Amino acid sequence: MANTARGRPSRLTSLESLGQAAECLRALAHPHRLRIVQMLLGGRYTVGELAEACEIRSHMASEHLRLMQRCGFLGMQKDGRCVYYAVAEPHLADIMRFIELHFEAPRPGRPAVSAERRRASSGGTRPL
Repeated sequence: MANTARGRPSRLTSLESLGQAAECLRALAHPHRLRIVQMLLGGRYTVGELAEACEIRSHMASEHLRLMQRCGFLGMQKDGRCVYYAVAEPHLADIMRFIELHFEAPRPGRPAVSAERRRASSGGTRPL
């Protein structure tokens, strides 16, 4: 048990559980997979539609989808001859909001997040 008086949680997550979490986070750690998740948060898509948006071949999109399905992030549904993919894990929306907030290109009226600020918010070197 950690000391709660110092702002630490009273109970830490087991290393086994954190290992599982790290493995699933690795499944997201690719630009094409993140683009796929972004799209699927807006609705269901076929492999071909996702492949086209990611500018990759369908078989590569299928591999990315399979990997994310194994972690329980995505589900699929057949509709006749078409297979549609959709988000199965609602917390992906929170992860994508964080990514978009910290790494998205600046828009008019919105300041860019500097690399220094990203490092600071991720526990890296803090600006003086």
